[in-house]
Amino acid sequence: MIALAEGPLALDHVRAALAGPIKVELTTKARAQIERSSATVTRLLGTGEAIYGVNTGFGKLAKTRIAAADLNALQINIVRSHAAGVGAPLDSAVVRLIMLLKINSLSQGASGISLRAMETLAALINADVLPVVPGQGSVGASGDLAPLAHMSLVLIGEGLAVARGKRVSGAEALKLAGVTPVRLGPKEGLALLNGTQVSTALALSGLIGAERNAAAAVLAGALSIDAVMGSDTPFDPRIHELRPHPGQKLAAAHFRRLLKGSVIRASHLSGDDRVQDPYSFRCQPQVMGACLDLLANAGRTLMIEANGVSDNPLVFAEDGAVLSGGNFHAEPVAFAADMIAMAIAEVGSLSERRIAALIDSSISLLPPFLIRNPGLNSGFMIPQCTAAALMSENKQMSHPASVDSAPTSANQEDHVSMATHGARRLGPMNANLARIIAIELMAASEGIDFRRPLISSELLEAAHGLIRGKSARRDEDREFSTDIEAVAGLVEAETFARFVPGLLADLGCR
Repeated sequence: MIALAEGPLALDHVRAALAGPIKVELTTKARAQIERSSATVTRLLGTGEAIYGVNTGFGKLAKTRIAAADLNALQINIVRSHAAGVGAPLDSAVVRLIMLLKINSLSQGASGISLRAMETLAALINADVLPVVPGQGSVGASGDLAPLAHMSLVLIGEGLAVARGKRVSGAEALKLAGVTPVRLGPKEGLALLNGTQVSTALALSGLIGAERNAAAAVLAGALSIDAVMGSDTPFDPRIHELRPHPGQKLAAAHFRRLLKGSVIRASHLSGDDRVQDPYSFRCQPQVMGACLDLLANAGRTLMIEANGVSDNPLVFAEDGAVLSGGNFHAEPVAFAADMIAMAIAEVGSLSERRIAALIDSSISLLPPFLIRNPGLNSGFMIPQCTAAALMSENKQMSHPASVDSAPTSANQEDHVSMATHGARRLGPMNANLARIIAIELMAASEGIDFRRPLISSELLEAAHGLIRGKSARRDEDREFSTDIEAVAGLVEAETFARFVPGLLADLGCR
C-alpha cells in the first residue's frame, strides 16, 4: 500500500507500479490537503475574481470569461476537446505509473480538485482498471494535455479502459472499480489535464529499463573479457581512485567482482604478449561509469518531478492565492530523457564493438566468427550485423528531443519541451539494446566454450549456464533469431540484474 502525502514517492514505488497492480491510500493528511484546496477554489469563485481555467477559457482564450452556469460544462469540455491523442496506446504498466504520479501530485493540495474525483482515481488504480491512452499528441508543455485527457475521460464514464485483460468502455470500467462517473466541478478538468505525469512516467520507465540493460551489459562485458582472454588490470582500484567518478568506480568494482577467481584469467597472467586490450574491453569502467552517472543524474531529476506539482494555476489554501505559472513545462524531463537516450545508445555502441572483436580471430584468438569449420559455416557473422543495425537505430533515436520546439495554441504556448516523445522513444531504444546485449552474451558464451576445459569465475559460469538454457552451443549453423529473442527475454526479465545489483541505488538515486 502506497500511503499518499506521508512522504515522497521513491524509485521502489515506481518499480512496483511498473511491475504490476498496486494499492494506494488517500491518507488523512492527503484528504485534508485536497479538501482545503477545493474549498479555496469555491470561496474565490464567490468573489467574482477571474481565475484562469476556472471561470475563463484556456490558452489563447484566457481572456474569455465563462458564465457561472457553464463552469461545470467548461471542465467537461476541456477533457473531451483535449482527448485528441493518436497512435498506439501506451503500455498498461506506464499508464498505471501515470495514474500514481497524477494522484501523488493532486494529493498535495495545490490543484483545487475535489476529494470525490480523487477517490475515483484511487479506486481505478486499486482495481487495476487502466485507461487506454494513445501515445502521441503531447508536446510536453501546458502539461501532457492529450494523453491525460484520455486518462480523465474514464473518470467521467467516457473513453476506454483495460480491465481484466479486456478493453471496456469508460462507463463499464467505473462499474468494475465500484464507483460512478465524476461530475467535474470548477478547476477539476484542468487539474487532471495539466501536469507532466505522462512524460515523467515514460522517462522513468525508460530509466528502469536502461538500468536493467546496463547491468546485463556489465555482465556481458565481463564474460567477453574472459572469452577473449583479456586482462583485468584495467579494473585495479588504484586506477579509478585517481579519477574518482562515482559511476566509474562502481563499474570497476563490479568487473573485479565478476572476474574474481577466473581460471581462464589465471591461465594467461604470464607469457601473454598483448600489452593492452581494445578500448571496448579496457575502457569499460570509464564508458559504462559515465553512462551510469548520467542515468543516476537523470533519475534524481525525474524523482523530483515525480514528487512535484506541475499544475497551473496553483492553489495556495494557506493565504487563498491562486498563482499562474509554468510548472507544467517539462524541460527538466526532456533533458533527463535525452540523457537516458544517450546512455542507452552508448551502452549499445560499446557492446556491439565487443561483439565485433569476438568474431575477429585476430583480436579474440578464437575461430573466425566463433564457429567450427568457418567457410562452410558462417557462425556469428550476421548476428554482429544485426547488432550493428540496432546500434545505428539507437544512435539515430538518441538525437536530443529537448532542442526542438514548435509554437502551439496560436502562439500563446510558444516554447515547448517535446519531453513526451523524447521519453517515449526510450522504450524502443531499450528493446534494441536488450537484443544487442543478448547477441553479446551468446557470442561471449560461445567464446567461453572454446576455452574449455578452462573455466571462468563462479559468477560468470552461473550466467553462462542461464544463457545456455536458452541458447545451446553451436557446432554448426542454425537459425539465430529465436535464440536472440530468448536471451533478450532473460535480459528484459531482469534475470541478469542479480549479478550486477543496485546500480542506481549505489549511485544515490532512490
